[in-house]
Amino acid sequence: MSTYKEKKVISIGITSELTGLSERQIRYYEERKLVFPERSKGGTRKYSFHDVERLVEIANKIEDGMQTFEIRREEMKQADIREKMLRGQLNAAFRMRK
Repeated sequence: MSTYKEKKVISIGITSELTGLSERQIRYYEERKLVFPERSKGGTRKYSFHDVERLVEIANKIEDGMQTFEIRREEMKQADIREKMLRGQLNAAFRMRK
């Protein structure tokens, strides 16, 4: 069950207002695979509150001088670390049960 923050219901116009980013910037970050909106049957982008928070983080990093490829690389490293930690926790849990 997803929380209200995960539901993709916010239009790009409202997302733009909430983040202070232009619609063009938001679409660019989607092209760079930094945010992943859903599409309605008519092709309209729909964002979640998590996406809005993510876009604000991206904007702050860009303002601090980071490039989009650096942000993506950082995320990939964090995802890899999370996966390794989870794998270690699962291995430890199953070893303890033997």
